[in-house]
Amino acid sequence: MAKVKNALTSYFVAPIPTTGEPEYLELAKWITSVTDDSDENSEETGYYDGDGNPTTEVISRSERYSFEGVYDDEDPAMKFIKGLKREVGESRKIMFKIVEPNGTEIKGPATVTVPITSGGEATEFPAFSCTISFDRKPDVITVP
Repeated sequence: MAKVKNALTSYFVAPIPTTGEPEYLELAKWITSVTDDSDENSEETGYYDGDGNPTTEVISRSERYSFEGVYDDEDPAMKFIKGLKREVGESRKIMFKIVEPNGTEIKGPATVTVPITSGGEATEFPAFSCTISFDRKPDVITVP
């Protein structure tokens, strides 16, 4: 496979719908960096039926992405994230979708943490950042 620029991966956010499919908003305008901040917990255990060396088992995985850029109050996706800024608990839940350059979709319920939509040097534009974590193993839909 040829190298593909990161900008060809698309990220979408949406409120959790009461019925039907979510109406996704693309989170892209003025975004300068997306970092895969996923984390895993694992255990190492050695067994007598092995060779005395421990084996590693992944116990849990949290898939999360951190976004950084410049805030634009006219961008619907950023405005949606800004609206969650002072919310807590279930009010921070959203639908999150990633579309990879090959067309594969990764989507599911997620939580937004640390939404920043202001601040910075006086000569700069307002900062935008947030982290979006899938709440469970996301659905993966591959393109034939």
